[in-house]
Amino acid sequence: MPVKTYDIEVQRLKSLNHDKGLIEIGIDALVLPRSARDDQLPASCLRLPVEHARSLMMLLKQQLAELDKLQPRSRRSGRS
Repeated sequence: MPVKTYDIEVQRLKSLNHDKGLIEIGIDALVLPRSARDDQLPASCLRLPVEHARSLMMLLKQQLAELDKLQPRSRRSGRS
């Protein structure tokens, strides 16, 4: 079964939440089907402006820091 691929262009970042191990990002986006090319593996493409990428990185760092605070002290070091 072939994979459906899309071009996704982020127009606006709206929200970022985490709940029970899942991070959910609310966005306004333009989503269009992507044509398959013979020289590439089928994959979707996400495009976003640099300022949105910077904002997204900052928001993800904040969310991950909050999740780390919830971990027991022995698990924060990255060792299993």
